[in-house]
Amino acid sequence: MNDRDPIPLSTSLDGVVRSLRGPSRETVGGLFGRWDEAVGAQVAEHVQPVKLDGGVLVVEVDDPAWATQVKFLGGTIIERLAEVAEVRVDRIEVRVDRRNARGARRDR
Repeated sequence: MNDRDPIPLSTSLDGVVRSLRGPSRETVGGLFGRWDEAVGAQVAEHVQPVKLDGGVLVVEVDDPAWATQVKFLGGTIIERLAEVAEVRVDRIEVRVDRRNARGARRDR
């Protein structure tokens, strides 16, 4: 293989991810691709993963009540992500998406 041969996109992406010292492409794909299966449909309807950085999973919820729920379910979510998506998460950070929160003002 010489420098002018095409490089598969997956190889290029792996190189970029490694240079950023982030999780592997497989880890990110497993986390985002299998989120619904790992957490269940009801949780997935209200809680979405945003990013994984150094073992910290940032999730966004559509209602403050779900932020509380995620805090109670945190250990279970971490276990399920390890089992289903083979992703290691040390802790979960929760953010409320006020734009989508129930009862939030809608633009008229």
